Amino acid sequence: MPLLSVAIVTLNEERILARTLASVDFADEIVVVDSGSTDRTVEVAESYGAKVFHREWPGFAPQKNFAIQQCSGDWVLSLDADEELSPDLRTQLRLLLPSNPPADAYYLNRRNLFLNRWIKHGGFYPDPKLRLFRRSAANFANAPKFEERPVHETIIFNGESSTLDFDLIHHAYPTLHDFIEHMDRYSTLGAEILVSHGRVSNSIVAFYWNILLVPCLSFVKNFIFRLGFLDGREGLMLHLYHSTYVSWKYAKAWRATEFATHAATAAVKDKISS
Repeated sequence: MPLLSVAIVTLNEERILARTLASVDFADEIVVVDSGSTDRTVEVAESYGAKVFHREWPGFAPQKNFAIQQCSGDWVLSLDADEELSPDLRTQLRLLLPSNPPADAYYLNRRNLFLNRWIKHGGFYPDPKLRLFRRSAANFANAPKFEERPVHETIIFNGESSTLDFDLIHHAYPTLHDFIEHMDRYSTLGAEILVSHGRVSNSIVAFYWNILLVPCLSFVKNFIFRLGFLDGREGLMLHLYHSTYVSWKYAKAWRATEFATHAATAAVKDKISS
């Protein structure tokens, strides 16, 4: 049985996937689940010996859980296509896993890059993520898996865990275009969560609080009190634009409810008039 399986989900990752795969080329098995790439993603994955599965996109958590299910290794490492192991983390994993580690799961500290700068402050580091776990910790029904939610999926795990010493490098936003597109998409998904919890800023007080004051307070907290200003111009832009994302998220939740209300009202009026 393989010792280490790596699970990755992809969609049009031709530009960046080779970097990720090269950092885990020591793994016994690489599983890639692709949701319909139209570029050379699948070709790149196969050139590194990956087992490629094709599956329509059902959402982040279901797709990642499916990828984990296809792995056969004693240990599973779940990565995103824009992540890579640092050289020190590679070495630590190669020494750790054959030694029968005491913990059943490990957090990896994530080094987030914005415009190719390592963001060390403002709450963006060490950003620990549970990504490495032993499959035999439980049967798969109760094994570590990603929580079902539209965005910011996290692995649910009950058991003994620890944190590795070295970093997972996250090439999060190499350009401003990437960041703005990402925040637009994620704010839509975040708005779905807010709507499902009834946090839609119906009152005028809630509207101004969530769409104006919460983003401003978020910026002050992260840029000033959590020392985000120490990351220079990139730190300023990241925290300023991230606070804008917070505003977008609440605005989209409010607008979705307003649209639904207007549509329902119009439907009632049409029914009465007919």
